[in-house]
Amino acid sequence: MLQQVNGHSSGTDAQGRASLKGDLQQFLGGEAPLHQLDDLTKVNPVTLETVLRCLQARYTEDIFYTNAGCTLVALNPFKPIPQLYAPELMQEYHAAPQPQKLKPHIFTVGEQTYRNVKSLIEPINQSIVVSGESGAGKTWTSRCLMKFYAVVASSPASCENYKMAERIEQRILNSNPVMEAFGNACTLRNNNSSRFGKFIQLQLNRAQQMTGAAVQTYLLEKTRVACQASSERNFHIFYQICKGATKDERLQWYLPEGAAFSWLPNPENNLEEDCFELTREAMLHLGIDTPTQNNIFKVLAGLLHLGNVHFADSEDEAQPCQLVDGTKVSVRTSALLLQLAEDMLLETIQIRTIKAGKQQQVFRKPCSRAECDTRRDCLAKLIYARLFDWLVSVINSSICADSSSWTAFIGLLDVYGFESFPDNSLEQLCINYANEKLQQHFVAHYLKAQQEEYAVEGLEWSFVNYQDNQTCLDLLEGSPISICSLINEECRLNRPSSAVQLQTRIESALGGKPCLGHNKLSREPSFVVVHFAGPVRYHTEGLVEKNKDPVPPELTGLLQQSQDPLLMMLFPANPEEKTQEELSAQSRAPALTVVSKFKASLEQLLQVLHSTTPHYIRCIKPNSQSKPQTFLQKEVLSQLEACGLVETIHISAAGFPIRVSHQNFVERYKLLRRLRPRTSSGLQGLCPARGPSAVRSWLTRKHIRRLHKAATVIKHAWHKWRIRMACLASKELDAMEEKPMPQAPSSLSSSLPPGHTKLLGAIIHLWPLGLVLANSAGGMRGFQRKLVAHACLRLPTGSPRNNIQTPQQDQAGITSIRALPQGSIKFHCRKSPLRYADICPEPSASNVTGFNQILLERNRPVQV
Repeated sequence: MLQQVNGHSSGTDAQGRASLKGDLQQFLGGEAPLHQLDDLTKVNPVTLETVLRCLQARYTEDIFYTNAGCTLVALNPFKPIPQLYAPELMQEYHAAPQPQKLKPHIFTVGEQTYRNVKSLIEPINQSIVVSGESGAGKTWTSRCLMKFYAVVASSPASCENYKMAERIEQRILNSNPVMEAFGNACTLRNNNSSRFGKFIQLQLNRAQQMTGAAVQTYLLEKTRVACQASSERNFHIFYQICKGATKDERLQWYLPEGAAFSWLPNPENNLEEDCFELTREAMLHLGIDTPTQNNIFKVLAGLLHLGNVHFADSEDEAQPCQLVDGTKVSVRTSALLLQLAEDMLLETIQIRTIKAGKQQQVFRKPCSRAECDTRRDCLAKLIYARLFDWLVSVINSSICADSSSWTAFIGLLDVYGFESFPDNSLEQLCINYANEKLQQHFVAHYLKAQQEEYAVEGLEWSFVNYQDNQTCLDLLEGSPISICSLINEECRLNRPSSAVQLQTRIESALGGKPCLGHNKLSREPSFVVVHFAGPVRYHTEGLVEKNKDPVPPELTGLLQQSQDPLLMMLFPANPEEKTQEELSAQSRAPALTVVSKFKASLEQLLQVLHSTTPHYIRCIKPNSQSKPQTFLQKEVLSQLEACGLVETIHISAAGFPIRVSHQNFVERYKLLRRLRPRTSSGLQGLCPARGPSAVRSWLTRKHIRRLHKAATVIKHAWHKWRIRMACLASKELDAMEEKPMPQAPSSLSSSLPPGHTKLLGAIIHLWPLGLVLANSAGGMRGFQRKLVAHACLRLPTGSPRNNIQTPQQDQAGITSIRALPQGSIKFHCRKSPLRYADICPEPSASNVTGFNQILLERNRPVQV
């Protein structure tokens, strides 16, 4: 800033001009330090290129979190940074008066959701949607958020409550390694990819302390148990037991060193997630004891041996397929570990049982080699899926609180990211369908809804164009015909499915849809869907069979005869509730397909999200090789385009920072409302058509009682203030020794009119109050004022006019009205404890403040 002193520039002007010139050149030249921009709304101009440059500059400086309006952008560092998630940093964000002024962090989002619950902002329940491609860091982000809530939401008062909170915190945190071991796997894009979706509900009581949690899972990729793509791995738990088992455990589970298993590809890869002891310890904290753990791992070892069972084509179709040489040992070992009869296990896989006719006659038909492989895989997937569901139920029973002990929740949604592989089937179709629904939720809640609200309220607003993915959703789930409906219809038809026929039906029925494409160069039957994140080609071969997900009843019956304690619990011989397959078989109703069940669970999830205040974290993957300090612009640019980040920044920058509905605002700040007269329209506004006039009378009486209570409080406060006022007045007048109270002057008494003598005596006894009244702006005038001042100041007998001492110097200032004082005059210059006592109605040059100012007047002595 340039400063002028007496018309001349100060000595700092040259430096100021140079600094201003440098700032202008830096602004106009676009050379601002991009890594210092904590919010992408400050980027100028906001384009894909400028946003990309800013993120790259921050990533180079090891800054991985950036605000983008309502969204937090999180870049995956691909390296451990312990100090970035230390408990001390959690407490710093939790204790900050305004955490949004600190550096962007996932703890900022966590603290904002926690404070929203605490401040009872409607809706009270909160949710955090963590989205991004596979390998972008969603699982790690959810894990850190759970640790944050476990730290800040556990502050009990008593020692007993502290132990309980510590136990709940430990159980919630221990659910992560168990679910990741049994539900995550190494894929082409991510070493710790979640192969299922989960919604974690963190439950809080009225004191905002975390009392428990609940986990809801979606679409476990159970196909991975028996089929892994090239260069990918099975679930982590299989590698953990093979690498971490002790010598005795290897003997019990028949897992010798260096054993090869068909369902255990790439075992030489050593990952951080292959920590067996961490999983066992976490299971122990969740209440799964060591014998039960050993039982679980023994069953998993049995599945690995089952994968080594292979069949050869039969020369006679009437005869079952024979085992490949050397695999009979695998059958025996698998049956031993699963505690099944060896011959019954082999027969169930080789021979299919068919019931036909009105008498439900049973026919036995040998299976082809492909059918044998399918039934073997189905048996393994059935066991693993039941085991996974049971683990989730155990976790919930361990960490879930009673419904009466919590009043609100914070939800963490960690769902599989958008996927596009060389070979994509039903799993990728469901995963990308879920990402489309979540993108629509973001568009509907923030981008679309905010602009519509501005238009309804009549605010000046220039609309921002954004990518709406509704056309893609219409292709996937629209009515009456969509890709999902055609796949389900193929499952209901009583005919063998054909990949070419399914492709032809999709192209003929939905060929005019803008988001449907076709790869003419592909030799295999397929169709292309243009998702919001990019086009994906789905193969139709085997898609219908996966959607049916048939479980032959012979397999369920086989497992019900197992003598293993865990399998007996997972497959009871006389189940209380019949399975969906059994119910559909009895009622001849179509069985629910994978797509139908997944769609229903997804709709339920979205209903929960719509009932909460959502917050968004966009995880970005800097490179597909998971290398630190590597930022590939092309790959990041495609992710920015897919999630519509630039449109989000535009709307956030142009929109209003605070969006609270009028009803919630009035409810929260109703104590500050000015009271209005109770008119008939006002009463109707309080309770519109919600009850008779009796209700309004009750509200009126309640309001009157509130006013009466407030008046009583004010009256008591007024009495206390008067007593306090008198005490302080007596202390502040002066500290001189009081003389005996003189009698009223005889000359003054004789000249008083009749009836004024008693008034004079009363004034003498109440001299402090009289002095106040005599010198106040609205006090007495004329003779009454002279009388009061004369009595209060105890002037000697004689003419009052001659007793006033006027200063020798006639200059501006304060003149004392005390005449011929006895002893020294003492003024108290300290600030008065009385409220507003040092406020003067006109400017004063004196530094004397407080109650003493009553004794003083400006430039004119009191004439008595």
